[in-house]
Amino acid sequence: MPGNSQRRGRRTTAKKGASAGTGGKNRERLKGRGKTLPADERPWHKGYSGDEQLPSRTAWKQEKERRAASAEGRAPKVGVPGTKSTTRAGASRAGGGGAVRGAGAGRGAGGRGGGGRAAGPARTAPRVAPGRRSAPPHGAAELLLGRNPVLEALRTHVPATALYVALGVDIDDRVTEIARTAGDRGIPVLEVSRAELDRMTGGVLHQGVGLQVPPFAYEPFDDLLAAASEAVAPLLVALDGVTDPRNLGAVVRSAAAFGAHGVFLPERRAAGMTATAWRTSAGAAARLPIAQVTNLTRSLKQCQESGFTVVGLDADGATSVYDLEAAIGPLVVVVGSEGRGLSRLVGSTCDLRVSIPMTATVESLNASVAAAVTLAEVARRRAGSV
Repeated sequence: MPGNSQRRGRRTTAKKGASAGTGGKNRERLKGRGKTLPADERPWHKGYSGDEQLPSRTAWKQEKERRAASAEGRAPKVGVPGTKSTTRAGASRAGGGGAVRGAGAGRGAGGRGGGGRAAGPARTAPRVAPGRRSAPPHGAAELLLGRNPVLEALRTHVPATALYVALGVDIDDRVTEIARTAGDRGIPVLEVSRAELDRMTGGVLHQGVGLQVPPFAYEPFDDLLAAASEAVAPLLVALDGVTDPRNLGAVVRSAAAFGAHGVFLPERRAAGMTATAWRTSAGAAARLPIAQVTNLTRSLKQCQESGFTVVGLDADGATSVYDLEAAIGPLVVVVGSEGRGLSRLVGSTCDLRVSIPMTATVESLNASVAAAVTLAEVARRRAGSV
C-alpha cells in the first residue's frame, strides 16, 4: 500500500489515471445552437405572432401592451397571430429576405443563440488619466495645494473653510506660518494621513498642505450694472473667453487697483473664480463685485442701452488707447482671450476697437497686461479731467 498506511486521510486506492474518451457519445453537444430567432417567431416573447398557443405570461404581456397603446392612441407594439409581423424587439425583414438586426435585436429578450451578448449602455463620462485631478463640479468646494499658494492665499485673506495638513509633514517656516495664520483666522486645521490627502487631491503634488475654499459668490449682473451706473464715471471690465485663472485674477487685481466698479465674464468656455484666481487677485476679488453672464454679447448690449461705451482691446484696432476720448465717460473695457482675442460677435458689438502702440517687435501683449495698460491710461485721463 503506497505511503504511510497509518496516517489519517491516507489514500487507499490507486492513483487516478487518464479519463476515457467520449467515443462520440456527446458529439451533439458541440453543435451550435443556430441563429437567434426574431421576436415574432419566439413563442415566449410578447411580440410573437405565430399560430402556436401563447404561454400565459406572454399573453399577459401582449394584452398589457394593447391596453397601453389604446390609452395612448397608437398602434400596439406586439405581434398579431398568423401575420409574422415585425416588432420593435425582433429582427426586421428587408428586401430579399435577409435579416437586418436592430439595436439589441434577439439578444436581451430571447434565448442565448447566436453567441451574442446584450450591448451595455454607452460610456458617457470622460476618462480621467491616473494621477490627474478632474475639474471640480460646478458649485463645489476646491482645494488649493502647495505651501506657497496656501500661504499666499491666507496672507491675502482668501475665504477658506478648512486647512488640511498631512501627518508627519516636514515642518518649515511656511508650514508654521500657515498653521498660525489659519488659527488666527479661526479656520479649522485638520490633520489627515498622507494617503488620505493624496486621495482628496487626485495624486496632485500638495507638499503636505491643502486649503479648502468655498465656491465663489458671484454678483447678479443686473445688480452690478445698476450699482455701477450710480457712479460719477462708471467703469466695468468684461472678459471674452479668458481661460487661464491666473489671467483672470490678474485682471481683477488691475481692475480694483484702477478704480473699476465691477468685472463680468461668461459662464461657459471661460475661467471662473477658482482658488488660483483668488490667489492671483491678491484679495482684490473680495473687494470688487464679479458677475457671470449667460450671453456676453447680450450683456454688452445691455450696457450700451444704459449709456456705456463698449471698447474692445484689439491689436489691429484703429484707435490708439492714448487717443481714447471716451475714457472719461461710462466705459466698458472688453479683454479678449489669450489666443484668438475678441470673438466675432463680441468684436462686432463693441463701439470701438482700441490698440496699444508698441515699439518693439512683439506681436501682442498678455491679456492681463493689456488690461492693466488700458485701465492705467483710463485712470490717468480721468484724473486729468477732474
